[in-house]
Amino acid sequence: MAKGDPKKPKGKMSAYAFFVQTCREEHKKNPEVPVNFAEFSKKCSERLKTMSGKEKSKFDEMAKADKVCYDREMKDYGPAMEGKKKDPNAPKRPPSGFFLFCSEFRPKIKSTNPGISIGDVAKKLARCGII
Repeated sequence: MAKGDPKKPKGKMSAYAFFVQTCREEHKKNPEVPVNFAEFSKKCSERLKTMSGKEKSKFDEMAKADKVCYDREMKDYGPAMEGKKKDPNAPKRPPSGFFLFCSEFRPKIKSTNPGISIGDVAKKLARCGII
């Protein structure tokens, strides 16, 4: 079962993701060499570090173009999300046992300790709630 909206555009790719994609395509040309994902990632990272700025700029441009395309697709996709609003009349979940405990003992703690801060009340309730 798929999560989320299938019509939602895929996320934008970073320059590094484009670089790894090209490395993967190069590696597919030589299929008899087994691939270990950890080693492959390390080699890609080292290779990117040794690249010149001019070579890296190609991937930066690809990422910028993908971001523009993604932003345009999200702009078109945006109005579809407006229809999903929470129903104000929907029933609330029942309170947990700790909430019921706190609502019962909070007035007792406040009456025995007038002027106590909200945080201190919560700390006392937490200590009392531990068995």
